[in-house]
Amino acid sequence: MEFYEKLQELRKQRGLTQEELAAALYVSRTAVSKWESGRGYPNIESLKALARFFSVTLDELLSSEEILTVAEADQKKTETHFRDLVLGLLDLCMSLLLFLPLFAATHGGELREASLLTLDGVAPYLQIAYFSVVVGMILAGVLTLALQTCTSPVWMQVKTRLSMILGVIAVLLFVISRQPYATVFAFFLLVIKTVMLIKRR
Repeated sequence: MEFYEKLQELRKQRGLTQEELAAALYVSRTAVSKWESGRGYPNIESLKALARFFSVTLDELLSSEEILTVAEADQKKTETHFRDLVLGLLDLCMSLLLFLPLFAATHGGELREASLLTLDGVAPYLQIAYFSVVVGMILAGVLTLALQTCTSPVWMQVKTRLSMILGVIAVLLFVISRQPYATVFAFFLLVIKTVMLIKRR
């Protein structure tokens, strides 16, 4: 007997509706409906709660193959959560360019270091480009951290690409405009993100 069949049987033996079971487990009715229709498995914590609630063991709820499926899904979710956390924080690190003196500008014929907020002596279009890239990466970082639980297929595909594309644009912009310190900083963040994505595969 499959997990979803066992779950239906256990629930009906108790005389519970899906809503009542969901309320007892502190999950949504949609989640219970998904489990009972065979469209997915609960995570490890929900499985433990189910086993406790129905006074059965995990082995009675799941076959060994199903346990492996749940464990793999849980591990993948944990890895994705960790990767998103790190990528989001790396993107937020670009906010340091607003305050650290990593930009060079000429002022009265003299070369000076400045943060992005105090930067003058460069063309206005460059200042706009710098701010756009930095603010874009900060927003990408905030969205990645805020939407960690979002499972929209579009967002799942876009978030990493957005972070990487903005990182590449930042490096190229700083190289072309001859900002060596900002280039090294942005390149360092991009390398860390790239290594993380390579290790994931």
